[in-house]
Amino acid sequence: MAVAAYASLVSLTDVLESIQHPARRHRLHLDKKQLQSLQQKVHFLQDFLELHSQRISPEMEDLARQLALVADEADDVIDFHVVNQLRERSQAKTRRRAAVSSFRQEINKIVEKIDSITEKLIMVEEERVDVQEQQPIVSVSVGSTALTSIDKNTMVGFDELLLQVVDELTRDESNLQILPIVGMGGIGKTTLAQNAFDHQHIVNRFDIRIWFTISQQYSVREILLKYFPKDEENKQGKSLAELGVSLHKHLFGKRYLIIMDDVWSIKAWDDFKLFFPNDGNGSRILITNRLLDVARPLCFNNHYFTMNFLDEDNSWNLLCEKTFAKKRCPYPELEEIGRNIARCCRGLPLAIVVIGGLLANSKKTREYWEFLVENITSFINFGDDDYCLKILSLSYNSLPIHLKPCFLYMRVFPEDDEIEVSKLIAFWIGEGFLKPIRGKTLKEAAKEYLKDLADRNLILIRKWTRTGKIKTCGVHDILRELCFRESEREHLIRVPKTKWFHNSVPMEDVCFLCSHKLYRQNKIHLEEVVNVGLQSTTVASPSVCEACNNKYQNLNNLRWVKVLIKLSGDECDVISPLHTKLGYLRLGIWEMPKLRHFTAFDSRLPDPVEGQDSTVLENLSTLKLNKLESLTIYSRLKDIAFPASLKKLSLNYSRLPWEKMTIIGSSLPNLEVFKFYEAFQGEEWSPIEGEFLRLKVLVVGSHNLERWGAEDIHFPNLHVLYLEHMQRLEIPLSIGDINTLQSIHLSSCNECTINSAVEIVKDQKEKGNESLQVYVNGKQVDEEQVC
Repeated sequence: MAVAAYASLVSLTDVLESIQHPARRHRLHLDKKQLQSLQQKVHFLQDFLELHSQRISPEMEDLARQLALVADEADDVIDFHVVNQLRERSQAKTRRRAAVSSFRQEINKIVEKIDSITEKLIMVEEERVDVQEQQPIVSVSVGSTALTSIDKNTMVGFDELLLQVVDELTRDESNLQILPIVGMGGIGKTTLAQNAFDHQHIVNRFDIRIWFTISQQYSVREILLKYFPKDEENKQGKSLAELGVSLHKHLFGKRYLIIMDDVWSIKAWDDFKLFFPNDGNGSRILITNRLLDVARPLCFNNHYFTMNFLDEDNSWNLLCEKTFAKKRCPYPELEEIGRNIARCCRGLPLAIVVIGGLLANSKKTREYWEFLVENITSFINFGDDDYCLKILSLSYNSLPIHLKPCFLYMRVFPEDDEIEVSKLIAFWIGEGFLKPIRGKTLKEAAKEYLKDLADRNLILIRKWTRTGKIKTCGVHDILRELCFRESEREHLIRVPKTKWFHNSVPMEDVCFLCSHKLYRQNKIHLEEVVNVGLQSTTVASPSVCEACNNKYQNLNNLRWVKVLIKLSGDECDVISPLHTKLGYLRLGIWEMPKLRHFTAFDSRLPDPVEGQDSTVLENLSTLKLNKLESLTIYSRLKDIAFPASLKKLSLNYSRLPWEKMTIIGSSLPNLEVFKFYEAFQGEEWSPIEGEFLRLKVLVVGSHNLERWGAEDIHFPNLHVLYLEHMQRLEIPLSIGDINTLQSIHLSSCNECTINSAVEIVKDQKEKGNESLQVYVNGKQVDEEQVC
């Protein structure tokens, strides 16, 4: 429950901050000193959980559960009183005073509960520290040891990678080098390291080979003690420093290979590195870990080995090895369904190994194997106390607590879904999961969270943007199952564990919060449960599922705001039947400073009240022009003018004259990505020097363009050029002289355009530039491949 408590505290912090700085017309009668005191206590508890989240005892879990309930209670109390104040502003002063007094009393009760829990948490932590000081640290290596016992001698699908590792370990480089192997839990890092460790070339080359299992919790002394088994009588009395000196002396002057398996932090390396001499004789250290943040600072020349998922053939070969102890299936009638089972494991070796162990001890019948396919997820976790997930959970348990709610939220997306990062970040922000970082927006903080999760191999990167940022992501099925288990244990997210709906399902039969198909028994109509609050206004499809209703407690805790508006003439109404409950939303929409996402169809908002605070809707990036960074237009344009803050602009079918291009180039100093498709009319584009100074990505789609007078001075910072559907254009040779240009991509272009691109590459090679690449329809080409 510590994660749920932390998430609730972060959300409560946002609420407390909001009500102390409301919109001008929403002047609230509050005891600010009381709320500031509460806010300080909440901040303390956040810091406490961040500091101690890796050492949560059962007593702390119970207190964290109480804390989550109290934080949610505080959120509800604030929502209730704020909404009442907004609705009853016209009432008599005596009644308002009574309401304020009631609010103060309820907050006092909340503070008393928080103080009591805080006192108990501190006491439990002090007792834990006292006990820890009396006990020695014990090395824990469940993940690596267990994984080695499964896969120690079997490796399928990584033969080529093994040869690369062996070659790197034995290459002619005298200095001591560190080579990391990086990959998610269960991918086979330890297996690869073990095979390299036992490879004959390695045995012949190194005088000494040592295997250290580190793990998350480790004692340097205990690990070193295990290395001197023959010195049983004398070693126990040695200090850590003496043991380290003994190891250093033992290694000095010899060519050694050390495997540091399951390294979770830079500190682990720092704790051991002084014991490893650098004698300039070709010694090597091979590290296995899950975290790129650990691998990058340690590796030589940013060189590390990444383990990817197995393809279908190798997955099937590994399954056969584990099921039949052979590389082939002896039952022809089972091969097709067996390949399907292997496919369901999604290329994760650990999952395949666990399933293979199950199949090896079960009936070899088609009926049973078909049954297994239908229940593959539950069988992956079958046996030995959820063995597979236990190993994978090491990655989750090691996460800083601020990342855990964001990772667990991945369960709400459908299996195998390609998740748009922009939407994921919006959901994280809307749920209140993000703790503000000084000097950064919540969106920037979310991107850091995402990168951290990706570096830890808990989130898969599906696609990159043309500017090198993460565009879409996903989560492996087994890790998604881990999300379900942990979030249910934490009571953090209660979303039905069902298939994502298809487009054929009518919207009235879909829960608008989680997009799952609704059935009669779990459908709840919004008009029965909607309760309008300062930050909790949600209007959309007319029904939600029971699970989401329970999660959001009648929608009071919503932060993701999605409003669908329907126009009738000049009157703006919220979709029936909810408009009677949300009547003031028509003009009140301008008084919601926390509103971030607003969707309207063929609609026009009323003008804000004259003289209203100029900072309204400052977080609504898509409408507040001084925040607008990305804009896409699909329509014909006559005149154009854009906010200078734009970084990305996409114009489609605008039918502008090429002369208008100078407005874009000169008025958008921050523009980095510019895409246009049939947006300009005419045969010639003549760029002007001094424009598009920061442009990095240019995407041009214009079948009429024949002449482009571009030179290196016109796009001085261009990295990537995309040309699509060009039927007559010959690319200027001087484009290749842009120092920053890395690649030219051509799609559905004619031979003239393609040949001109190849000529650019030839010209650059003659000038000594070997880095410029040309791609045609996604495939890299060179001059020999083009007629």
